[in-house]
Amino acid sequence: MNVKVKCIAKNGAVVPEYKTAGAAGADVCSLVDSPLLLKKGKFKVVPTGLFFEIPLGYEIQVRPRSGLAAKNGITVLNTPGTIDSDYRGELKIILINLGEEDFVINSGDRIAQIIISPVIQADFSIVDSLSTTERGNKGFGSTGV
Repeated sequence: MNVKVKCIAKNGAVVPEYKTAGAAGADVCSLVDSPLLLKKGKFKVVPTGLFFEIPLGYEIQVRPRSGLAAKNGITVLNTPGTIDSDYRGELKIILINLGEEDFVINSGDRIAQIIISPVIQADFSIVDSLSTTERGNKGFGSTGV
């Protein structure tokens, strides 16, 4: 599948890259003018300098990088973030620092990964009742811990 990417190359935007042949997610890098301090317990919107033309019927999902999460407590706040096929603005990543230390983000740092995923749009029908199930309306934790 071909996904068109516009990069602010003059400022050093990095094209997303799959690091291994079996990788599901392509790494996305930050594009900041100067080092960005992400204080512990805080979040920031981090620019990438990337703009996408996603084919109709697909989305880009933005997900955390496991290494950043495991080593530093840095994750994507709205995981998974969704980039719709009709969005043409810059991809920006909402990062939160859940770690014990402040964290510095430099331009070119791998900060998230993206996955291209098919989308199915549903037809929603208003009804007076729904079918019954064993679980019914039992909510959070109703199937065990």
